[in-house]
Amino acid sequence: MTNKVFDKLKGHPHLTEGTAYTILFTMGACHLLNDMIQSVIPALYPLLKDSFGFTFAQIGIITLVFQLTSSVFQPFVGNYADRHPQPYSLALGMCFTLLGLLALAFSPGFLSILLSVALIGCGSSVFHPEASRVAQLASGGRKSLAQSIFQVGGNGGSAIGPLLAALIVMPYGQHAVAWFALAAMLASFLLTRVGYWYSLVLKRLKAAQSKRAAATCTLPAKTVRMALGILVLMIFSKYFFNACMTSYFTFFLIDKFGVSVEASQFCLFAYLAAFAVGTLLGGFLGDRYGRKYVILFSILGAAPFTLALPYLNLAGTITMSILTGLIIASAFSAIVVYATDLKPDKVGMIAGIFFGLMFGLGGIGSAFFGWLADLTSIEFVFKVSTWLPLLGVIAVFLPDVRPSKRK
Repeated sequence: MTNKVFDKLKGHPHLTEGTAYTILFTMGACHLLNDMIQSVIPALYPLLKDSFGFTFAQIGIITLVFQLTSSVFQPFVGNYADRHPQPYSLALGMCFTLLGLLALAFSPGFLSILLSVALIGCGSSVFHPEASRVAQLASGGRKSLAQSIFQVGGNGGSAIGPLLAALIVMPYGQHAVAWFALAAMLASFLLTRVGYWYSLVLKRLKAAQSKRAAATCTLPAKTVRMALGILVLMIFSKYFFNACMTSYFTFFLIDKFGVSVEASQFCLFAYLAAFAVGTLLGGFLGDRYGRKYVILFSILGAAPFTLALPYLNLAGTITMSILTGLIIASAFSAIVVYATDLKPDKVGMIAGIFFGLMFGLGGIGSAFFGWLADLTSIEFVFKVSTWLPLLGVIAVFLPDVRPSKRK
């Protein structure tokens, strides 16, 4: 939202001019809680398999249902929200997650577990598109920074979720999942407060729209489609590579250098921490130097480091992984905001598509590289995956986005 729009919001104690950092950090915290809950589910698989005697096929079906409800539904939810914004839908979505957690904690069998993870997935599908819209509304024009603050919360949640599962659920069993309901309740409370702010903004914007032209993109429809296709390929290269790192980097270090499991986990944490810092850094750079250039640098700029990674000693490998995480992470916020600039009237749908792709491609990439590792070796998988950032070269074909006003 531009500062001109915020000028329309003067005179109300809950609305501020410029970037609404309180709202942005609240959304980042809620994103942390949401993605923390989401990341607990895969961490539970060994426990569920042992407790219920599930086959790997049944575990795969649980993953499929969870991925479908948490990713495939997002564009449809976002498209509906674009046409019919619902300020309190964020809190309602978190209530779905709350119900799913409680159901999962006391599920007696396979079908009830499927229903539980579906509810949790639906909560995520409702959360991400509308939350991205709120982040842009609170940005004060600094869209990349706002998206980065929001996204880094999700990165943090994904990192600490498995750790909390190991500390809380594994020692005490399935029923301990219910403790995570406290996180969902806290997020729901915070999102209710955000919903109140969101409703005030919508009222002011609705009144202002009669006096202001709606933002649009001047690019031809064919160019917009081409640009969106390039961005999808960028997401593919980024999240296929990231899936390899998050799922198999520890195995690579253990296999090649003989490090302990604990040491490999610390190395993975270093990569994930750099990934979180890079996400936030990309927001600053995107607003200052242009999102197209951040996308190009983030994907293609990481290629020299990724290509060297499989051929170095242990210290060099860790160093390259940290630099890679720092650089490649800066792309996602820029990609999402660039895409919404292409379709400024479809913020929810575009955010839903790209968050859905993020989840979906991450899952597919992990499965693909696991299959490839079984056929070949972990070292071969890393040699293959490190070429993926070279796909970033096609970002040079992204057009410059110059928003205008529809008359």
